[in-house]
Amino acid sequence: MLERAYCKVIKERLEEPRKFIQIVTGPRQVGKTTMVKQVLSNLKTPWLMYSADDVPTSQREWISSCWENARMKVRAERCESVVLVIDEVQKVVGWSEVVKKMWDEDTFHDTPIKVLLLGSSRVLLERGLADSLAGRFETIRVPHWTFGEMRDAFGFSLEQYIYFGGYPAVADMIANEERWAEYIRSSIIDATINKDVLVDAVVNKPALLRQTFELAAAYSGEILSLTKMIGRLQDAGNTTTLSSYLRLLDDSGLVCGLQKYAVDNSRRRASVPKYQVYNNALKSIFCEATFKEALNDRKLWGHLFESAVGCHIVNAAYSYRMQPYYWRDGDKEVDFVLKSGSKVVGMEVKSSHEKYNHGLSAFRERFNPHAAFVVGYEGYPAENFLTADIRVLFGNEPVS
Repeated sequence: MLERAYCKVIKERLEEPRKFIQIVTGPRQVGKTTMVKQVLSNLKTPWLMYSADDVPTSQREWISSCWENARMKVRAERCESVVLVIDEVQKVVGWSEVVKKMWDEDTFHDTPIKVLLLGSSRVLLERGLADSLAGRFETIRVPHWTFGEMRDAFGFSLEQYIYFGGYPAVADMIANEERWAEYIRSSIIDATINKDVLVDAVVNKPALLRQTFELAAAYSGEILSLTKMIGRLQDAGNTTTLSSYLRLLDDSGLVCGLQKYAVDNSRRRASVPKYQVYNNALKSIFCEATFKEALNDRKLWGHLFESAVGCHIVNAAYSYRMQPYYWRDGDKEVDFVLKSGSKVVGMEVKSSHEKYNHGLSAFRERFNPHAAFVVGYEGYPAENFLTADIRVLFGNEPVS
């Protein structure tokens, strides 16, 4: 089984002296639990691992019980330290208050318990951190699998990654496309919307939320105004409702709406969104074409290709806290813009020979970016881009 780079980060932090609670967060089905188990199996420090998956949401005392077990292990076995891991902790209502209480008690009494918490619900997990645990934690953001990881672990070709995306649990199902698609719908889309989004937030129109996701996913890599989106949805609310639903879908790691890049923040917020899924499987299941059919449809493959590049960009942005955008001025367009600190990089995506739109030239003249280049045809090869650490684009060496 492939060890993702995040395993090394987790292991190093657990081997450090107790200082912060470690938080591993990311979308469903990216392998957070598997990674932590890989780390624990090679860890010299004793550990205990629990999951809140089947625990009633009201049982805050369950967290206290897990913690007491770790304290008992320290005392009974006279351990120098113990690692306590709690998976899906955000499912317990009021979890952060309990964690704060237990952590502060251990700090006061010098109890050597290191704590690692995992969660797939970004909104609820980060809300609890901000509410109760300020100054007590570090986060490790785990994104979807890259092309390089899917290639090395499962032998995926570039074309397979563009169509089937990067969900490791179903990598061996792609020969049976109906079975693969059913898993994506039920175990990823339905589970994320029903168990994360609808549990975490007040949604007055759940059916509209689902329709919003499906339309945004189908249009991944394309620009569509919220007003036009309303015209394509049944029982649609207003643009404010759709915008709030898009934020929920973004926070769940399904799909986001990129703003148009501008120096003025108010102009960014008022822009028409460009939709982008976090995993291309979420787009391809709505394209109504098989893998072979998509490969032979030049226009459709172009959309899938651009969306796959976008996946790589938005996942890197999530993991490394960058800001992704697009840019357009009249008929001039840059498909993706990525900002890190004060540096900006512009990227135009081309899957084949296409008419040059002078977008990159106009973008260079107006914004003087750190870099601006083509990904794909006659540019930075897609296979290289989709395996690259995006931090290198900004002149930063990846942190090993």
